[in-house]
Amino acid sequence: MTATIADRIYSALSERIVTGQLPAGEKLRQDHIAREFDTSHVPVREALLRLEAHGLARSEPRRGTRVSALDPAEIREVIEMRVALEVLALTHAFPRLSDADIAAADTARIACDEAEDMASWERLNRQFHRIILAPCGMPRLLASIDDLHIAAARHLFANWQHQWRQRADKDHAAIVQAMMRRDAAAACEILRRHLRRVR
Repeated sequence: MTATIADRIYSALSERIVTGQLPAGEKLRQDHIAREFDTSHVPVREALLRLEAHGLARSEPRRGTRVSALDPAEIREVIEMRVALEVLALTHAFPRLSDADIAAADTARIACDEAEDMASWERLNRQFHRIILAPCGMPRLLASIDDLHIAAARHLFANWQHQWRQRADKDHAAIVQAMMRRDAAAACEILRRHLRRVR
């Protein structure tokens, strides 16, 4: 599927919001964005609506669209929801796991461990989680998890950016090993513990 201009704008803006380059309260001006991406206002409006749908922006009457505020109290809810939904997705993924899925998870795990900066690591970490959960074949569930990943990423950048350092993720390795053994109970338990650690 080819990315549309709206997709490109949404991806670029969401990454800037998540990493804090666009801070909370910043006005997202349609004309500036249209100029930057050399496009009309139509794909810009579409991208802004998607940012709103994902909780990254909010539209105010007569004030335009702004980057939404980050609520510190939200992180607990995000973690609890991620634990519930990702464990559910992994449980449903297990019966459908192929050798190719396990190989893809291992490749994603290694790429994540080798990330040299926090922005790359966060993107690759999200990719690892997406790869291990995708075989569940439940698009609505996966879309909800994607939204939670975006919310969690904003909190990570806001609170831990200066403490980030490159490291091998032992939990990711243990999840892949459990996948190789086809041990769903172990994989789900490790994932549950891994997500709770974020707190």
